[in-house]
Amino acid sequence: MVAEGELLWEPDDEVVASARLTHYLKWLGRSEDYEDVWRWSVDDPAAFWTSIWDYFEVIGERGDGPVLSGTMPGAKWFAGATLNYAENALRHDEGPGLIFLSEDGGRQEMSRAELREEVARVRAGLIRLGVGRGDRVAAYLPNIPQALIAFLATASLGAIWSAGSPDFGVPSIVDRFKQIEPKVLIAVDGYHYNGKSFDRSAAVHEIAASLPSLRATVWIPYLAAADEGRAPQQAEPVAAHTADVPHGEVIGWEGLRAEEGPLEFERVPFDHPLWILYSSGTTGLPKPIVHGHGGVVLEHLKALTFHQDLGRGDVFFWYTTTGWMMWNYLIGALLVGATPVLYDGSATHPSPAALWRIAASEEVTYFGVGAPYIMASLKAGLHLEGLEKLRGVGSTGSPLPPEGFAWLAGQLPDTPLGSFSGGTDVCTGFVGATPLHPIRAGIIPCRSLGAKVESYDPAGKPVIGEVGELVVTQPMPSMPVCFWNDPDGRRYAESYFDVYPGVWRHGDWIKINEDGGCVIYGRSDSTLNRGGVRMGTSEFYRVVERFDEIADSLVIDTGQLGQEGRLLLFVTLAEQAELTEDLERRLRAALRTELSPRHVPDEIRVVPGIPRTLSGKKLEVPVRKILLGTPVEQAANPDAMANPEVLRHFTRD
Repeated sequence: MVAEGELLWEPDDEVVASARLTHYLKWLGRSEDYEDVWRWSVDDPAAFWTSIWDYFEVIGERGDGPVLSGTMPGAKWFAGATLNYAENALRHDEGPGLIFLSEDGGRQEMSRAELREEVARVRAGLIRLGVGRGDRVAAYLPNIPQALIAFLATASLGAIWSAGSPDFGVPSIVDRFKQIEPKVLIAVDGYHYNGKSFDRSAAVHEIAASLPSLRATVWIPYLAAADEGRAPQQAEPVAAHTADVPHGEVIGWEGLRAEEGPLEFERVPFDHPLWILYSSGTTGLPKPIVHGHGGVVLEHLKALTFHQDLGRGDVFFWYTTTGWMMWNYLIGALLVGATPVLYDGSATHPSPAALWRIAASEEVTYFGVGAPYIMASLKAGLHLEGLEKLRGVGSTGSPLPPEGFAWLAGQLPDTPLGSFSGGTDVCTGFVGATPLHPIRAGIIPCRSLGAKVESYDPAGKPVIGEVGELVVTQPMPSMPVCFWNDPDGRRYAESYFDVYPGVWRHGDWIKINEDGGCVIYGRSDSTLNRGGVRMGTSEFYRVVERFDEIADSLVIDTGQLGQEGRLLLFVTLAEQAELTEDLERRLRAALRTELSPRHVPDEIRVVPGIPRTLSGKKLEVPVRKILLGTPVEQAANPDAMANPEVLRHFTRD
């Protein structure tokens, strides 16, 4: 066991002097004490975020409106300003535009000039398909160059991007995309993972059939091209695969990019929608979270430069899919002049060291993964080598235990590990690291600049040194500008501000130490977290309860700080039904194919009933408490339950 707080790394004078944060602090002319500067950044947010615009010389018009007006929810930033994410992302000339690696060993490198040319071609293709400002472009794509190119082209037009990973099942994707009514769908025929190929042609047909708003489907024959030994953009879709797509025309990637066009940028208001991300769907349909051009540009410039210490000449890798916000964060490398490394494949194929080998072969300078990968590397007994260029490692998705910190410090004693915690909601980290902070086992070194994170006790009072609710008490530019199809803002307000009016409640347990260091203790709500990816319980229920044999169900993740717990599915059977091997097999298969492999439970248990409130809501949090050791009588108030007698059937065994 490693003691929490054990000192593992300290920056030397050279690291401090060369840090980009140090340069900013000198430019700012303020104290170089981080906590002092953090306090200024949250007490005077207008001055701080103005400094970010000026320091990075953001391309756009500042306008003459106030930097910040109003309060949460509904605060407005940089009134009168106009800019475009893609224009700022494509401004740099040095270094490769992107590096792409596939699980089977394929590699592609694209210069910044080539990237700009491809964006211009795809932009022209989208215009031909009728895409313009405010239209939605949906993508069913893995982490491949076409995803980044299509996103930048979409953003350049002032259109709105939304992506889902092809390992998501059809219902999950349709639940997301149907809400936003996309004009164009860009999709692959399949993907590779863990040494296997997965054909998604039928899934694309179903998705397209469920989206009557489509004017066109851009079909990328990713699997077919790989079988032919060609790049995806060189292969046209097979007619037999596309004949059943019911809405609009169907073209290949080559058809989309066939004609040259000018690389122009539609400058839009600061809060104009850039992309739509999605909540996990715990309480119903996934919430479509809209982020604006300006908020993302400023936040990612700040976070990547000061907290990851990235800039021109750096090579940035984070293991992610297009369905996780870390993809949106990864491609932010372009904003700071760094090169993003895109990878499509398994983290552990053909060996547990697969990602570390990428870091070595591509001379990655900043390497990011989910916390479980670091723990898996520890358990596999890996010996890391060839990482001389690596200056930082990032961990996120779930809390990393002290043992993970200590293992990496032993393997890479000169490379600091920065643990970060944030969310899809803001597409960044609320708390994280900087090159100026020492690294201590199990501790997140600081609250991020511009993020006024506090820990609230049950009475709604800020506390230090105690575990409480993670709240944000001042607005941030990358907070959602809205939820899609939420014209009065009610759904948005209920999601974050229903407990503490005017204060963002994030749903995590946090302890903030006297020195500003933080510890995250997992979710304070019922959202599931598997492999660093949040999943919604409602998605499970929609699949499981469709079976005639299942009358009701409850899914619980027993994961805790530093432990990847078990995913347990409780089912109440219909009259005279039995949980046979065949039913269990079909349940697992449905969850795998319709949602994702992460949704397959570790165990399925039969119970006589699912505990519910008097109003009919499933009691997920009390059951989780029971499974983690809380006595039944302390886990829930029986007077607030419709069927308190069933709780005793949920045990730790």
